[in-house]
Amino acid sequence: MLTTTPVTPTYLPEWFAARQQAAWQRFLTLSTPKRGDETWRFSSIKQLDFSAFRRNPINGVNDLIARSVGLEAPAAKLVFVNDELVHVESNLPAAVICLPLSEALVSHSDLVQAHFMKQETRLGSAKFAALHEASLSNGVFVYVPDKLEVAGTIEVHHWISGENSVIFPHTLIVTGTSAKVRVVDIFRSADDVLPGLAIAFNDLSAGQNSKLDYVAIQDFNEMTRVIQINETSVFRDASAIGFILNTGGSWVRNESLSRLEGPGSRSDMLSVAIPAHDQEYDQRTFQHHVSEGAYSDLLYKNSLYDDARTIFSGLIFVDENAHHTDAYQTCRNLLMSDTCEANSMPGLEINADQVKCSHGSTSSQISDEEIFYLRARGIDPINSRQLIARGFSVDVVERLKCDEVEALVLEFIDDKFRRIAT
Repeated sequence: MLTTTPVTPTYLPEWFAARQQAAWQRFLTLSTPKRGDETWRFSSIKQLDFSAFRRNPINGVNDLIARSVGLEAPAAKLVFVNDELVHVESNLPAAVICLPLSEALVSHSDLVQAHFMKQETRLGSAKFAALHEASLSNGVFVYVPDKLEVAGTIEVHHWISGENSVIFPHTLIVTGTSAKVRVVDIFRSADDVLPGLAIAFNDLSAGQNSKLDYVAIQDFNEMTRVIQINETSVFRDASAIGFILNTGGSWVRNESLSRLEGPGSRSDMLSVAIPAHDQEYDQRTFQHHVSEGAYSDLLYKNSLYDDARTIFSGLIFVDENAHHTDAYQTCRNLLMSDTCEANSMPGLEINADQVKCSHGSTSSQISDEEIFYLRARGIDPINSRQLIARGFSVDVVERLKCDEVEALVLEFIDDKFRRIAT
């Protein structure tokens, strides 16, 4: 995929060039994950051969811009094809910074440097985080200053175009004190058959008493491999929601780390996944309670069809001084066939006093009584099962508490169910 050191454009700041060079050396030095590694337990290690993938020029731009349809009236809209910005429109207040990362690195270098990839990647993909850092050329930078609330939602489209194309999308969102913003990333393929690779990274930093909502909709074609790393920092009295929808991809690795760094901070980690055929979704999470009096809640729901596989490995980690922690972790799997496979490994490590923590996972099939109830009302067995699976997912989506974003997410969920039915 990459055989020589990536070259940082000369117009970008020296600190970024140094970061990219150091990241490339880490990538070369760090070992490739092995089957015996605990952080890759149950994973299909063979999927990590990325030698066939490369950067490709873009084409069909006007068609992809036309297909970049999401919310009816987003506060801002950006469209990237193979990491190149091809369209932008904005109704944001002048004080809000919403720029392609390549431009923000020049015009707001110090601000980007203060927040760019600050946490340690500790869930298994440090090598690929280094590759991302060394190779990224663009992405989105959003900064909302103190006491400013963005009305509406910022919508970003990321397209993979061309055979064996690789992209490295990066989303960096920072909220100041008492600020508010919501960002939706939508990841798709230009066609249904050509293989691709995405190594994506999301940096989220919720400042004191702010609210930051982030939604990732992954709907690549079923020939694309994905590594998506999400790292969130939540400070005093702030709230952050991180939601991931997985409907596409052949093999998808999600790593989500949320670090609660102040009293009264709250993190909601949410996910809906609907794998079918032979898709594999590998989900790794870490709820890190650094400060006392913080709250985190994780809810992941997977509906598995055909020969699909899911892996969930989650850990709530409470530091020594993080007293009065309130943390929850739940993974639920709905098995829609006799040949699908769900592996779940919830975990808990407490090093403080006076905490409330719970973790658990369940896997089950739809009961005959539920099918009978719907069939008695004239609904055929296939549609009955789809209705139940949709309802299984909806209570996660509703926790976004935004009607237009919930409707958008449900459109992608319903489209996946239609594809399964056919």
